[in-house]
Amino acid sequence: MHDVEQILARVRSRNAALIAVSKTHSVSRIREIYDLGIRDFGENKVQEMIEKAPQLPPDIRWHLIGHLQTNKVKYVAPFVFMIHTVDSEKLLGEIEKQAAKHDRSIRVLFQFHVAREESKFGIDPNRMDWLTQVDFPLEYPHLIPSGVMGMATFTDDEDIIRREFQQLHSIFHRLKTSVFADQASFKDISMGMSSDYAIALEEGSTMVRIGSLIFGAREFPPQ
Repeated sequence: MHDVEQILARVRSRNAALIAVSKTHSVSRIREIYDLGIRDFGENKVQEMIEKAPQLPPDIRWHLIGHLQTNKVKYVAPFVFMIHTVDSEKLLGEIEKQAAKHDRSIRVLFQFHVAREESKFGIDPNRMDWLTQVDFPLEYPHLIPSGVMGMATFTDDEDIIRREFQQLHSIFHRLKTSVFADQASFKDISMGMSSDYAIALEEGSTMVRIGSLIFGAREFPPQ
């Protein structure tokens, strides 16, 4: 557990938050990490999150960090703390609809595609006109716009990773000054994972999503 404490100290020294990515890991393993003082956990899949959440302490803040389909929003709306992967106006509207049903406020991050891999999800930085016209809180009174999220290219070339993080930081600054200037909640840049979180912190990340460095290799049920 010493490495976990070192990672946590390093992240906090940069005034950033640590999201422990618990996908594929057991409830008992999550509880071990929880007992170290970590309260923010990230899951990629809706089904996995809704199965784990009732078995763990209620003060855990659950972060949905994987691609979210509109027809699955209803399952996480009752308890999710933050959704990192808003990439369309349609999804934004559905989150508002489901949050209203439960009379909850849900924090949202807008995911941008800054990596070279086409397989990654996110808003095209050159096609975000719809986002610049969003009217918070008038249109979405149950949502809390909290910032941006992105993933860098999976590569050993640190220059590429750094440039992509810089691009995401630039997008955040543009939105903060032009769209969300009056929204104090719009302050987070969720970028950086186990392989590149140190670079992300140097480039202004306020929230890193770390899985393998905390939990070790992924756990999969026996076939």
